[in-house]
Amino acid sequence: GVSRVLLSSDFISVTKEAKLEWNNLKPSILTGIMEHYSSGLPAVNIDENKTVDKIIEDTETVKQIKDLLETRVRPAVAMDGGDISFCSFEAGVVTLQMKGACAGCPSSTATLKMGIENMLRHYIPEVTEVRAAEL
Repeated sequence: GVSRVLLSSDFISVTKEAKLEWNNLKPSILTGIMEHYSSGLPAVNIDENKTVDKIIEDTETVKQIKDLLETRVRPAVAMDGGDISFCSFEAGVVTLQMKGACAGCPSSTATLKMGIENMLRHYIPEVTEVRAAEL
């Protein structure tokens, strides 16, 4: 009955299938989470040989963008059960990915354009636009 799970550094967001009720799912979801954390196993197994991310030194602008996202945006988005991650910064365009409850939320586009874009443009003149990552 669970359609999506988002693991963040300090919260978990669980999305259920629309046809099911929380009252029926909640006990088994909570039990599964508690059993996993009690086991001491990592939340996600990462195969070092299959990772596609390359370690690239961030430019000063990218560091500023990530810092603003971490300190000002992420806490607000987390309050709504979502998360946001930096994807890229190219030719003035910042690409971000909305996750959890924010992924697919109709107001997430408005949040990106009116909230995050305006803030980033205010603090970082090199930023001209913010776009959502294509899924």
